Amino acid sequence: MKIVHVLTRLHRAGSEENTLACCNAQVKHGHEVLLVHGNEYDASLQASVAKTMRVVGLDVLVHPISPINDFAALRQLSRLLLEWRPDIVHTHQSKAGIIGRLAAKQANVPGIIHGVHILPFVHVGNAQKLTFLAAERLTARFTRAFIDVSQSMRDICVSHHIGSPAQHYVVHSGFDLTRFSHADWPNEAPRLLGIAPGEPKPPVVLMLAALEPRKRHIELIEAFPEVIERVPDARLILAGEGPARRDIEAAIARSPVGGSIHLIGYHSEPEQLISLADVCVLTSMREGLPRVVMQYLAGGRPCVVSELPGLEEVVRHGVNGIVTPAGDVNAAATAIADLLENKTLRAHLAEGARRTDLTSWGLDAMCDSVETVYQSVLGALPRNDLSGARAYQSQLQ
Repeated sequence: MKIVHVLTRLHRAGSEENTLACCNAQVKHGHEVLLVHGNEYDASLQASVAKTMRVVGLDVLVHPISPINDFAALRQLSRLLLEWRPDIVHTHQSKAGIIGRLAAKQANVPGIIHGVHILPFVHVGNAQKLTFLAAERLTARFTRAFIDVSQSMRDICVSHHIGSPAQHYVVHSGFDLTRFSHADWPNEAPRLLGIAPGEPKPPVVLMLAALEPRKRHIELIEAFPEVIERVPDARLILAGEGPARRDIEAAIARSPVGGSIHLIGYHSEPEQLISLADVCVLTSMREGLPRVVMQYLAGGRPCVVSELPGLEEVVRHGVNGIVTPAGDVNAAATAIADLLENKTLRAHLAEGARRTDLTSWGLDAMCDSVETVYQSVLGALPRNDLSGARAYQSQLQ
């Protein structure tokens, strides 16, 4: 097959990692793969990806709504697809999902697929919600299949009349499970924690997340004094890169407990950071089903996570993690302090994390399921042969 993946942004974040894992598996299976991304990208990541597949950057594909740029991106992408003549166009992220599917329709691509990693019309203002819903419903008319990262993502789409139930397939965002379940501490642990070599490790709170406003790093930084008041030697490690870095650095600089907060940027061995942590946290206001939470659990660490659609599929409050109200980051800080003070509860949640069944988040399971959906869309498989894609139509009857 000739496959084109279209992303709005190419950063070191969850939806990009998911997409690149599929791309690499497809290249290994002998498919011809083209990755198209917008004007926001990590140059080193782009260079790395370009070693195994063709990569095209479109400067006019931008994240904010911009009619001039959006029409230019549509024209350029349509021309590229007409020249390349792919069998599948698989779009990811909100803006690329709209522009990419419109371009694929203009280029008469037979297999148009959208990956639902996040819902752009959730937790936004009414005007934005109506705009996103109108665009999603329009492009759903010629989308052959949706690949949702969680059952809740699928249910919300269907309830908002974005595609029919038969078009939606739930495929969890996969990763190498054993990499996280057998990890050691990073060699540079003292430097990361700001302690001298040989000094006892302080309590460590970790958040692995792209530096974006929706992840609410700043709100967590502002709430963290409560944790330090109760656990004075605690450290907060923020690992990730992204466009909000300067604002987050400024928030740390003005925090009265800024010396206990360490922004370490991108780390190539996230499993080692998880191994170092006592409590892992995610305070996002808007997500799909973030696989970083599965990585926390695969690493056997208790997590504190804001309530998100789909989270109930894997995080059980009081069993393997603590779920806090979506709009209340202060509640997350309180839960973090509670866990750091309560060794027994922390051990109970850690054991629950280790016992969590994460087999459907395996990397091979994800890649095989995505390919099964592709083959079904192109007519290579009958509609009833979709067990690999974990289709949920029967549950709706």
